[in-house]
Amino acid sequence: MNVKIRNKTRHYRTVSFDAAANAVVLIEQRLLPHRFELVRTRDFRETTAAIRDMVVRGAGAIGAAAAYGLAQGARAFRGAGLAAFERHVEKVFKTLKEARPTAVDPLNALIEVRRKMAAGQTIAERQAIALAAAEHFADEDVAHCEAIGRHGAKLIRTGTRVLTHCNAGWLAFVDVGTATAPMYAAQAAGRKFHVFCDETRPRCQGASLTAWELAQQGIAHEVIADNAAGFLMSRGEVDLVIVGSDRTLGRTGEVANKIGTYTKAVLANRHDIPFYVAIPFSTIDWDMKSGHSIPIEERHADETLGAWGVTRLGRREYVRVANPTSGARNPGFDVTPPELITGIITPAGIFKPRELWRNRARLGGPR
Repeated sequence: MNVKIRNKTRHYRTVSFDAAANAVVLIEQRLLPHRFELVRTRDFRETTAAIRDMVVRGAGAIGAAAAYGLAQGARAFRGAGLAAFERHVEKVFKTLKEARPTAVDPLNALIEVRRKMAAGQTIAERQAIALAAAEHFADEDVAHCEAIGRHGAKLIRTGTRVLTHCNAGWLAFVDVGTATAPMYAAQAAGRKFHVFCDETRPRCQGASLTAWELAQQGIAHEVIADNAAGFLMSRGEVDLVIVGSDRTLGRTGEVANKIGTYTKAVLANRHDIPFYVAIPFSTIDWDMKSGHSIPIEERHADETLGAWGVTRLGRREYVRVANPTSGARNPGFDVTPPELITGIITPAGIFKPRELWRNRARLGGPR
């Protein structure tokens, strides 16, 4: 995506790699929309921390960060012997794998990079293959998002009013995004439409990130409180819902996404509004058999009990909102059943949730 800062426009990827410094380069998303800043993680532990602490977030983006982190860790090895190298790589793999448990993209990315590394006969070859495989994952993530845009653009006509939840945009992937991809493609086709961005409590990725993206792109939009969506739907002001996913089960069509997605799906179903989920192939979990098995990340209570913002002096501060003696539950994700989903927008086309398994060969799944 192109970002305009101080009247200068430049293209950025959310995640990239500086091979000379062996550093992963990330957009510091916790500072947006108030400040745009790049950070460099110097080793795989820093990369893991950036994923865990949401410096970088979003399914595809943390997948690419994990892939680069594995390559970063492999390239930093200074020992001798393939056996010692593989023990080191295993440690790097496990550390990155455990950073965020709900999204499957990082695990798929790590497995793919490591699988390709096995073809190398020497440590140097495996190190080179690791970086090439990570770059391939990042490039493929962009290509998948562009294809999602082409397939999903037909859903958005001039005058369409779209609701989206959280941020499944360029910032959540290497570029373009999934839920936003049809919007960007429709805009490129000359269509005028309007987007409602759920604020997406407790971290407010819709208000801070999706709204910032759409403003950068010049797409008409408004931020709404999460609880306002049902009211707008009941008044006929929402025509279409498009969200992303952190893990979609290929066997059942169940979708894990940011907390509140299930609520929007129920509301859309109640008001006969099409509800679509946009995903790249790397978001599909072909092994898990039930949404009840998806590990749901429980995040710190402080996210629910307060909020981060910027003061009039430009200082970023946390403000406690809730009663000072109260605790909180803070599940980061929920699971939406297939019967509430109109379609899954993929790089290979749009499928009904229960059609994923029988089309697995087209969707990068097991044969």
